[in-house]
Amino acid sequence: MIERTKNILGSKSEEAKKRSLSSLLELKSFMLQGNVINLAIAVVIGAAFGAVVSAIVTDLITPLIAAIGGLPDFSQLSFTINNSTFNYGHLVNQVLSFIIVAVVIFFIVVKPLKGLVSKHMADVATKYCPECLSEIPALAKRCSYCTSPVEPETNHK
Repeated sequence: MIERTKNILGSKSEEAKKRSLSSLLELKSFMLQGNVINLAIAVVIGAAFGAVVSAIVTDLITPLIAAIGGLPDFSQLSFTINNSTFNYGHLVNQVLSFIIVAVVIFFIVVKPLKGLVSKHMADVATKYCPECLSEIPALAKRCSYCTSPVEPETNHK
């Protein structure tokens, strides 16, 4: 790769070649670091999860609302003023869809995860930093918020 890059750079000065090569190596390093790969994986998983939540809303919750309320689709709702038609039904559909997705995510994902995290965090002993009064782990030697040194507690759970 380095030789091919040197051939591409061709007639540039040595300093310009070094800067370009350095930039390419820096780009390669950036692209291969864990944060970028983790972000890419999170985006793909998020898109797949979005499709699942959307399917739950479309295939289960919206028909349930239609069975109760009688009108599953509001997209045909509109009104006219001075020969201008305002199709507000699509907006109503999107707002309802957003609210339903938020409720589904809250009760299916957020609440259960919050419960799991709180059970796990209950096992971790904590103390308060004397400088900034932030809650930190009892075994900490330095505050993670203000970085002040603190004495670790020896009599923790």
